Amino acid sequence: MGASLLAMPTTLNPSKGYQSLRRGRISQEGREYFVTFCTRDRQSGLTSEKIAQGISREISSLETDATWVSRCAVIMPDHVHLLIRLGNKLTLGRAIARLKAKSVGFLKTANLRWQEGFHEHRLRPHEMRLPVFLYTYLNPYRAGLIPLDSQWPWFYCSKADSDRFLPMLSEELPEPAWLGELP
Repeated sequence: MGASLLAMPTTLNPSKGYQSLRRGRISQEGREYFVTFCTRDRQSGLTSEKIAQGISREISSLETDATWVSRCAVIMPDHVHLLIRLGNKLTLGRAIARLKAKSVGFLKTANLRWQEGFHEHRLRPHEMRLPVFLYTYLNPYRAGLIPLDSQWPWFYCSKADSDRFLPMLSEELPEPAWLGELP
C-alpha cells in the first residue's frame, strides 16, 4: 500500500486526463452518438448570426458528404449539442475535429476558440432517444435564454425525427442520468 502511494505523481497533468478519456472512445459506423463541445473558458458568442449560421452549415456539410446523419442539434451561446448517426467516412473524433477546424474562422471574428476535446455518449440500442431530443430541444429554455412561447432559432431536428418528436413535447419523460451532467 505504501509503495503505490509513493509512486503516485505529486502534480496533476490535465492533458493526461483528457488522453485517458479518449482511450476508451469507440467510433463505430452506424452507431448514434450524443456529442457536446464547448468554447474555451465557456465564453459566449456562438449564437451570433454569422457564427451560428457557419456552424450550422458545417454540421450540414458533414451530413452532405455522408460523414454522419444529423438527428438533432442545438447551438447554445457557449456550447453545441449534436445527436448524430456516424457514417463510414471519418471516425467520430476526426468528424468533430473537422467541424471545429472548418468553423474556427467564424469563431475568430468574435475572439472565440474551441475548447480542446469533446464529450460523447454512444447510445445503446435499448436506450430511448426521445429524452435526448427533449434535452437538446429544451436546453435554451432551461438556460432562460428565451420564453417558453418562443422558438430557439439554433435548434435543428431532421424531418423524420421532428414528425415523431414534436407531437410528444407535452409528455413528461425521465431524463437519462448521464444527461444531467452536461452543460
